[in-house]
Amino acid sequence: SSSQCRYHYYLRSANLSSALASSITQNIMKAEVVGFGSTAPEEVLAVLSKAVKDGCIATIEPVRSQSIGLALSRAPHRTFLSNGSIRGGESNLVIYQLPASVTEYLSFGGSETSSVRSAILAGNGVVAAYDPKTSSFVGGSSGTVLAALGGACGAGSDARAKGALASAALTALSKLDQEASAQLDPSSPAKRKDVVIVVGSGGREHALAVALARSPLIADVICCPGNGGTAVEGGKIRNAEGVNGKQDNATVIDLVKRVGAHMVVVGPEAPLVDGLVDEMAAQCPGVRAFGPTKAGAELEASKAFTKDFLQEHDIPTAKYRNFTDAAEAIAYVESLDENDRQVVKASGLAAGKGVLLPTTKAEAIEAVKEIMSDKAFGAAGDTCVIESFMTGPEASCLALCDGKTAVLMPAAQDHKRALDNDEGLNTGGMGAYAPAPCVTPDLQKEIEAMCIKTVQKMAERGTPYVGVLYAGMMLTPNGPSVLEFNCRFGDPETQVVLPLLETDLYEVFIACCDGNLDSVDVRFKENTSAAAIVCAAKGYPESYPKGMAITGLPEANAISGVKVYHAGTKLDDNVSRCSGGRVLAVTGMGSDLKEALAASYKAVGKLDFVGDNDERLMHNRTDIAKGATNKKLRLGVLGSTRGTALIPVIEACANGSLNAEIVAVVSNKSTAPILEKGKALGVTVTTTFVSSKGLSREEFDAECTSVLVGAGVEYVLLVGYMRILSKPFCDFWAGRCINVHPSLLPKHAGGMDLAVHQAVIDAGESESGCTIHEVTEAVDGGPIVVQKVVKVEQGETAESLKAKVQALEGPAFVEAIQKKSGKAVISYADAGVDIDAGNALVEMIKADCKSTRRAGCDADLGGFGGLFDLAAAGFDSANTVLIGATDGVGTKLRIAQSTKSHDCVGVDLVAMCVNDLIVAGGEPLFFLDYYATGNLAVEEAAAVVKGIAEGCRQAGCGLIGGETAEMPSMYAPGDYDLAGFSVGAVDRNAILPKDIGAGDVLLGLSSSGIHSNGFSLVRKLLEKEKLGYESKCPWDASASSVGASLLTPTKIYVKSCLPLLKASLLNGLSHITGGGLLENLPRSLPKGVVAEITGHPALPPVFKWMQQASGLDDTEMLRTFNCGVGMVLIVKADKVDEAKTLLKEAGEDEVYELGVLVSGEGEQVVMKAELV
Repeated sequence: SSSQCRYHYYLRSANLSSALASSITQNIMKAEVVGFGSTAPEEVLAVLSKAVKDGCIATIEPVRSQSIGLALSRAPHRTFLSNGSIRGGESNLVIYQLPASVTEYLSFGGSETSSVRSAILAGNGVVAAYDPKTSSFVGGSSGTVLAALGGACGAGSDARAKGALASAALTALSKLDQEASAQLDPSSPAKRKDVVIVVGSGGREHALAVALARSPLIADVICCPGNGGTAVEGGKIRNAEGVNGKQDNATVIDLVKRVGAHMVVVGPEAPLVDGLVDEMAAQCPGVRAFGPTKAGAELEASKAFTKDFLQEHDIPTAKYRNFTDAAEAIAYVESLDENDRQVVKASGLAAGKGVLLPTTKAEAIEAVKEIMSDKAFGAAGDTCVIESFMTGPEASCLALCDGKTAVLMPAAQDHKRALDNDEGLNTGGMGAYAPAPCVTPDLQKEIEAMCIKTVQKMAERGTPYVGVLYAGMMLTPNGPSVLEFNCRFGDPETQVVLPLLETDLYEVFIACCDGNLDSVDVRFKENTSAAAIVCAAKGYPESYPKGMAITGLPEANAISGVKVYHAGTKLDDNVSRCSGGRVLAVTGMGSDLKEALAASYKAVGKLDFVGDNDERLMHNRTDIAKGATNKKLRLGVLGSTRGTALIPVIEACANGSLNAEIVAVVSNKSTAPILEKGKALGVTVTTTFVSSKGLSREEFDAECTSVLVGAGVEYVLLVGYMRILSKPFCDFWAGRCINVHPSLLPKHAGGMDLAVHQAVIDAGESESGCTIHEVTEAVDGGPIVVQKVVKVEQGETAESLKAKVQALEGPAFVEAIQKKSGKAVISYADAGVDIDAGNALVEMIKADCKSTRRAGCDADLGGFGGLFDLAAAGFDSANTVLIGATDGVGTKLRIAQSTKSHDCVGVDLVAMCVNDLIVAGGEPLFFLDYYATGNLAVEEAAAVVKGIAEGCRQAGCGLIGGETAEMPSMYAPGDYDLAGFSVGAVDRNAILPKDIGAGDVLLGLSSSGIHSNGFSLVRKLLEKEKLGYESKCPWDASASSVGASLLTPTKIYVKSCLPLLKASLLNGLSHITGGGLLENLPRSLPKGVVAEITGHPALPPVFKWMQQASGLDDTEMLRTFNCGVGMVLIVKADKVDEAKTLLKEAGEDEVYELGVLVSGEGEQVVMKAELV
């Protein structure tokens, strides 16, 4: 069926022109099957099946032949496209279906026939052409093809047969060349230059015109009356002149005669119901009309007629009654059970608004009154249809009809409600997409059969139906059921279905009109989806503005894969303007539905409707196809036993914890209880016994696969399946089939049932369980998906262990399916975040935090925020200013992480914050930290926080809180980062710097080492000198290693400086961090003051080594490192001795007199001493 293009993931399609000729010469035992579209001729299938089974070919590769794979897998052929059982030599085969028409040849034949000719001339394989017109091979039969293949099948190749096939193929191709040349030659009398009229003015008609214009047989497509889009489409498409916006029968017939039209394609239903086709037959007998007669259009014109027709011919539809009397209709509703929900419809044409959906009996009675008594829909409500409410997905199924049979196009789904989430009023359609994933190949075939039956029964009653039959289908739990018939293409469904068409639309319409549709292979593009977004005027479907200028059309149409179809538009002085409610349908194409939607929504983003006052007046839904892109995973089950493990899967599907549905249950045993479980799921679930009698393993597996694929299965579960699977099956379902094994694989692979459990016990294992694994050719050897573990108790028996393990198999299946469907219940732990570890860390660090208590805070953890009481700390809140400081540790963390020494960097973090804070003259009050990592290692994090607590104790501030962030996607394993936040307080009259001037003395306090700045350079120097962190330290013999020396924590100056602050001895401070002395000291100096450094201390050994290794001069050293001075104090000359005394009492053994401040401009730090 034509929808198989949506489900042909099993077909390995290829580009013929690049692959075909080379495959012949490479001898890879491959058959190319080219150009068969949706057909699968029995004679061709028989040749392929026998060639595979005889070992002539190993792989069948369909090219533009989407139905071959599924047809081959079905009985009687039961053949996979790829076969693992090859006996004998090598051979190659190309079977090419000749184009059924010159238009197909012109569309695809050029590159394909060129490759076929090359393959014939190469002479290393067999090339056979198949003629769809005669349903036979040219130059021979299936026996001829097999005889030509002979060599690889154990017999001598028949050169005469091979030559006959090649010669006949070349002759057929030459004939096609001649026909194509005639059509391409403008002067040729054989060239077709047909004129086609499209009746209508909507988006549907624009799409029809564009599709028809692709035909090389057509010279002009005239739209009557057309719209603003068809007016500017260009090429073959134009709007009719002199029709004044009319499309009535007289206007159309007059136009036909004026332009000499060859065909009229009727878009809307009104002209059909008014008998346009009948009048044309009488007045223009030589002109084809695509559309049903007035009698045929009765299928849409009268819902009452259609319901009676469906019931008469046993075509599934909802239970119903027709009424012409309102009182009788109300009495019928009143007789129904309160829970028997009904749909109330006006029988006649009501512009798509005559269907009411009441939810209660009272609402149903009101609906009857609205239609029949109040005449809300005029004469359309003279007859009222009341039918049972059906549930299930809806699908729009368009069938091409020739009065004898029908061909179903890919099913579409549309969105009727005006607003997102299917809210708001009903509309003519706000978007659509195709193919609809809910319509599987089997459903497509079933719906097509309903349409064929409809056409046949219409013919039997003397009213043959020609045109398109739009079957609105409800996919109920009991199978597909007809909601309604329409006698024309749908809108916006046409805008997504016709772009998928591969066959020449004009030839299809001709075949329909001439009653020989079966002579045309109606085929659709493989691996392609289309989605249309309707852009409407704001307010639609109620009152809405008109006349807005449409902006962005060129930009939208320029996007790859996008076509903007016009509906309610008009051309006004070359400006496209809105003239209706539904204005545009923006169709995007893609290799799948998501890609198609992305293209269409990208184009919609370029568009707008702009009013006279620059208002933006365009509306569109943003959730078209949301349900289809988030569709449920379709599960198929193979089982031989009771299927107990399937029960949790069924329950999980039912309660929504699995975003999946079981659509097929297949067994190799007719009495297997698992089949009853499948039947209990409803008639829409394919439940089938497949007999293996007389079949090889590959043949049986192929038939099972045909059942699964036909049901639209995407993922296969083996539940108690007691068969070994063939290699072709495993290859076909690779990555899409799982099995459960009753042990913890790879242990006890290959065993079955009680034997496995006994083996576990005999081996003395303490644990067992079950394994869900992907199915491969290696028995129990596929990748493991899920494992569930049970304890093996003392005295366990095989039977008792089996019972324990079996109880886990169903939940294991559920977990495996969740992983596949992408809808698993994923915990923080699954995402790499361990909440328990976080809680454990809090408990581990509580004591350290508690040890930092001071007046004003209790440093307790667990709340949402930390509290600090200024009054309790002795501060006058009215005159107190709070100071905040934040910092990190930088790349020094790399050394800690590499050496796994985490206890010191916490001190660094506190130091970098509080040393900045005291520069403002404040006392640190409290501290908070932020620890971010990819994976929380509790012991490691605890060591960091212990260091933070130690830093807080040295600074005299409380550690009142912090944040631990575990972010697997942000940090590599073993990495973490730190940030610190400190708050201090200072009397507003004591804020530093203040009263700094010439003559002030600069005192320096020693650093403890490199502190936390310059480590990017340090690590580079170590690399240059080929030193690792574990290496012997070249600058400090007492250090255990380079890493240990570098991790010496940053010195905290709070307790050294606080006594001086409280004694009002300091006029300024400068923390020497990144940028060194030269960059940091000026931050504390006022303009007009210069620091002269005359007494810089000697460089500590670590800095001497850094200078030697780097080659940096003194200036660059002083701009990069602290060079031994971590804090600079600015004091008045008469306060120096007092300051030094307090510093020594605080533990500062060395206080350096660095220099003095002098008046001056320019550089604010002048070095008058060299670094030694």
